[in-house]
Amino acid sequence: MSEILESSVADLRAEGLRAGYGERTVLHDVDLSITPGRVTTIVGPNGCGKSTLLRTLSRLLAPTAGSVVLAGRPLADVRRRELARTLAVLPQNPVAPEGLTVADLVARGRQPHQPWYRQWSREDEQITLQAMADTGVADLADRPLDELSGGQRQRAWIAMVLAQQTQLILLDEPTTHLDLAHAVEVLDLVVRLCRDTGRTIVTVLHDLNLAARFSDHLVVMDDGRVRIEGAPGSVLDPELLRDVFGLRARVHPDPVDHAPTITPVAHA
Repeated sequence: MSEILESSVADLRAEGLRAGYGERTVLHDVDLSITPGRVTTIVGPNGCGKSTLLRTLSRLLAPTAGSVVLAGRPLADVRRRELARTLAVLPQNPVAPEGLTVADLVARGRQPHQPWYRQWSREDEQITLQAMADTGVADLADRPLDELSGGQRQRAWIAMVLAQQTQLILLDEPTTHLDLAHAVEVLDLVVRLCRDTGRTIVTVLHDLNLAARFSDHLVVMDDGRVRIEGAPGSVLDPELLRDVFGLRARVHPDPVDHAPTITPVAHA
């Protein structure tokens, strides 16, 4: 078994990270440590580097300076199959072949665990069925993805990630194109997975109220840098919203669960 997989906690951190596209640098000297066993959400205005940071943390994008460290090892030194057994990533707008069923999609999460001499096993079958049950798509197993609603499709993709059985899960805009009810459904699932299994989950979200309600830890990006991070209630305040997001708003605790709630203030 690999060094990473033997670790009880596969911690992930960025050190002096710079990254971008071509000549354009998007991330500037980012230092960030992901807290194990928690839901961490990266937020910030459009173009601030949220998705670029997630792509770099998952090795979908190579940094131009600095490094990403996974369980004490530079991410660049981790073999691809070993990485896929430790870290799963769901990008924005994932695409599947036409006609692919939910069961076939979820089964693809088992590929990193299948040696060349054994393509499928009873264990793979059990894990796939459990992942579909945990995400509420077991009754959709034989349905093609393109026949599902947005919320059902997103749960199917998360089931695939869950079947990969990694300690770390990175989700880039998992609520994109979903209405509020389906967005809450997906984020409820993300939080439940974290609480029930102890997995470390990192998400990128646009909606600040959803991020505040469904996260243990917020990372606020601004112009390619980490502006501030911490518990939602300690991070979100009117001054930050005005300076980073250009938003005039009040921040007050929800009367039931005390989660910070943002109410925009109309310009007079």
